[in-house]
Amino acid sequence: MTTSSTKRFSLRQTLKDWAAKWRRRTRAERLLLIEAFFLLGLARLAVLLLPFRWLAASLGEHMKETGQTLSPDALKTARLIGGAVRSAAGYTPWGSVCLPQAAAAKWMLGRRHIASTLYLGVAKDDAPGKLAAHAWVRSGPAILTGAQGRSRYTVVSTFS
Repeated sequence: MTTSSTKRFSLRQTLKDWAAKWRRRTRAERLLLIEAFFLLGLARLAVLLLPFRWLAASLGEHMKETGQTLSPDALKTARLIGGAVRSAAGYTPWGSVCLPQAAAAKWMLGRRHIASTLYLGVAKDDAPGKLAAHAWVRSGPAILTGAQGRSRYTVVSTFS
């Protein structure tokens, strides 16, 4: 097989897998995925084009945190939103890294009046004199986005 035919097969298989996953989802999950996809694009544009203080104003009250408890229904919805954002981020043609994911999740939760906190953290990078940054969202006891590796970051800012 040539390289181009391998790529075509790979793309064809990826599209088949995606379509099969799409069909297995409920209508509510599909709607959340579509919303997440568009909000990830909006968040990416905001990160690239707007001063951070403007983006921060849309994320909630600075240096405040929400509680650890949520009703079972709200927690279920929050987890669905987190899954939709993480899943949609894998299909965006732009970079949907931690901050756009966190912003999109925060906006989606806010639309549904579900309490959440967005965390911004920093850590020393492997390169001398450099810092690494990370963002994640918690709603109730659940970390919805950015859970992996967050423990190595020191929280410098929160939005609730």
